Amino acid sequence: MKSLSQKQPWHPTALLMVLAVWLTTAGNLPLWLKVWQLPETQGFKALTTVGSLMLILLSMVSWLLLFLVWPKWLKPAGLVFMAVVTSSSYFMLTYNVVIDPSMIANVVQTDVREVRDLLSWRMLAALLLGVVLPGIWWWRQPVRQVKAKPLLLRQLGLFVLAWLMMFVFVWASFQDLASLMRNHTTLRYMANPFNSLYAVVRLSVGQASQAAKPLLPIGEDAKLLSAPASEKEAPLIVLVVGETVRAANFGLSGYARQTTPQLNQLKAQGDLVYFSDVSSCGTSTQTSLPCMFSHLGKTAYENSDQPYEGLLDVLQRAGLAVLWIDNQSGCKGVCSRIARFETQALKVPELCQDGECFDEVMLQELPKQLALLDPVKRAKGTVVVLHQMGSHGPAYYKRSPEAIKQFKPECKSSALQNCPVDQIVNGYDNSVLYADHFVSQTVKWLQAQPRPTALMYLSDHGESLGEKGLYLHGMPYRMAPREQTHVPMLAWVSKPMQQQRGWRMACLQAQADKPWSHDNLFHSMLDLSQVGTNLAKPELNIFAACAAAR
Repeated sequence: MKSLSQKQPWHPTALLMVLAVWLTTAGNLPLWLKVWQLPETQGFKALTTVGSLMLILLSMVSWLLLFLVWPKWLKPAGLVFMAVVTSSSYFMLTYNVVIDPSMIANVVQTDVREVRDLLSWRMLAALLLGVVLPGIWWWRQPVRQVKAKPLLLRQLGLFVLAWLMMFVFVWASFQDLASLMRNHTTLRYMANPFNSLYAVVRLSVGQASQAAKPLLPIGEDAKLLSAPASEKEAPLIVLVVGETVRAANFGLSGYARQTTPQLNQLKAQGDLVYFSDVSSCGTSTQTSLPCMFSHLGKTAYENSDQPYEGLLDVLQRAGLAVLWIDNQSGCKGVCSRIARFETQALKVPELCQDGECFDEVMLQELPKQLALLDPVKRAKGTVVVLHQMGSHGPAYYKRSPEAIKQFKPECKSSALQNCPVDQIVNGYDNSVLYADHFVSQTVKWLQAQPRPTALMYLSDHGESLGEKGLYLHGMPYRMAPREQTHVPMLAWVSKPMQQQRGWRMACLQAQADKPWSHDNLFHSMLDLSQVGTNLAKPELNIFAACAAAR
């Protein structure tokens, strides 16, 4: 048996083609499983369609590698490609997600807590089979020394041949493939490694474009429409930004389980309005959070690469005290220019463990942080944003304390596909129960304040819990299921605030079933905060009809 040193060395281009075959086949396992399950890919004709698709992808992977990878960095580049396609394949197989710029943005913004939740033995096994074992073989292969000019000519020739092969196979099966891609758009985001490369480049270009442009101020004409006579008349408004809560599992939406019992009681008292038909701006925090605080609205926000200030900047410019308290992975730039506090450093025994705190820690910290704000601004009014950990997955069971849990058993695995659906839903519903508790406790705290108070609650996006094989969130918006875009929103207004504004709750209740979206938050918060600016659009203000009716 020959030793490693006696092995016939590989020509670098030949070894590169081995990598191309591996990436096309094993590296695209989620794509081939998905294609094989489609109704169009059954029978003999389907075999030719799948075969053509595989040859097209092999051609594309080949010309990509022939263009990018040369002997000097052949081995490390191969390991990078293995790691990229294995990680991408793992998440696509485990959660049935796709890889697009918003998903890569989520990865970039992920903090240590979220990474910890995603770790599992299944992920370790995937990395072992997809990176470690083939990587050891790859790294141990001897490579022949080849002169630069012949190597350049050979790779250039194969590069042209790969392009020609791709065009021939596309032409030969164009009708079948065009129909397949048109009917199943998710396939476009499943082709490794192009999905990840496209997403990274698209995200980087977008971020670089924004970074090169100055932040534009907005609402420079902002002012308070009425000055309170004293601090006791200055409003205190709390905006709770929910995390990953979908309307489908929200008790106030008519869900079969009562996941919002305390909010139901507040609604019965007449001071709370639940808005039943609300759409999110995006399917991830990275997209939705900046968008919902923007004056642009969803469509204009998505089409703009110009950075602007947001709602909180306008409120602060008008003279209000503005505070952001975060129990999540940051505010995505929304709170960069206002007073803010992050809970990660807190160590409250009954509320914090393993570097993560339950959302109630924000309410415990709130009085202390309010006292630190400028008293001159507090005397004019205060707006506080509480950014929840909410129902962030996949470790839903970590999002509610034991005393809250009503639905058992819960899924205790981050690999959700390993759990029965009812256990996944149990863990998720318990997290919604805790959101109900947290928001209700915040309302009770506001009721005890000697000033006009109000609260708005709005989730940033929804979640898939196994419907159609989908888990988590982050699907491209145009193909995302309603579970990821239909979100709960509610408003609670204290009696003193109702009297101060001249609002009748019956009028607000009349707005409850109208279609609203994240686009309405900016303009509704301006009205709730009594801030006037030319940016305000009454047609997008939830409270406008009631202000006109008083």
